[in-house]
Amino acid sequence: MEETREETPPDLRNLALKVAGLLEEAGQHALHDQLNPRNLAQPSTENADRGPRYKLEVDNKIMRFMSARIADIAHFDGFWTTRPAESRPGQRYWYIGKIDGVINYVRRMSEWTVTAALFEFGPDNEPKPIIGIVHAPALGLTYLAARGAGAVRIHKTAVGEKRDKVVPSMTSSLDGSVLSYGMSFIPSESQRALDVASSLAGRPADIKRVGPVSLDLCKVADGTYDAYFEPMLHVWDIAGIAAGTVVVWEAQGTLSRWDGERIHWRHDNDVVASNGLIIRELQHYLQQYPWLDSINQR
Repeated sequence: MEETREETPPDLRNLALKVAGLLEEAGQHALHDQLNPRNLAQPSTENADRGPRYKLEVDNKIMRFMSARIADIAHFDGFWTTRPAESRPGQRYWYIGKIDGVINYVRRMSEWTVTAALFEFGPDNEPKPIIGIVHAPALGLTYLAARGAGAVRIHKTAVGEKRDKVVPSMTSSLDGSVLSYGMSFIPSESQRALDVASSLAGRPADIKRVGPVSLDLCKVADGTYDAYFEPMLHVWDIAGIAAGTVVVWEAQGTLSRWDGERIHWRHDNDVVASNGLIIRELQHYLQQYPWLDSINQR
């Protein structure tokens, strides 16, 4: 049986920095395509009853670039989306995400990201992300975190680069807090988010709705938001969730499903992240709106 690799936190942090450099390069290509004055994508007519779908050529460019370059960085066992049905303890797989926040990207907003996460299978043969990188090219922001090495926010400006340790807020009550939430374009799923937001009215100072999930999680980690919640994030959101999750964990925030259980990396999830101080209050509201059986069983 293969043993879990024993890199020190600095080793993992250095690996994260190297991959972040590649992701920033890929992000610049994506930003160039976004700013190019042409029609980026049209909604697909497939499964129209489930809302718009966008197919972006830039996603293919990101995947080709990252797949070719990341193999030169360090040994790993493959990519998450093409991993075998069974994996052994100690095996590692990179998950390179497509554009997270595709509607923001297509509408030429700044809040979209490219992401990368490194999963490792533990002794229990369960995967867990140990490196997370979230890069927002249009904002000049990169968040990166590695197991045991903390989380860092890198802000590139015209006058240089600024690096900060990522630390969540100290807000201890929902009263006066700033929350963020996400919602699906599928009515039965988005209604739960709207119901929770409505039930919270009068307590938080503000409830934001910007997205994408990876950036919302990082903004909980750095104290921009005190908490974030979203129902029914799908398996195609796992790359963004995983990358943001490591940032939250290493910033000493909390992240779970709405019922308090751990995130499942192979299935849909409802997700809540917080600074760790208001989670019990917030879960009181979330648990009033459990998953519908028909959704939970899909």
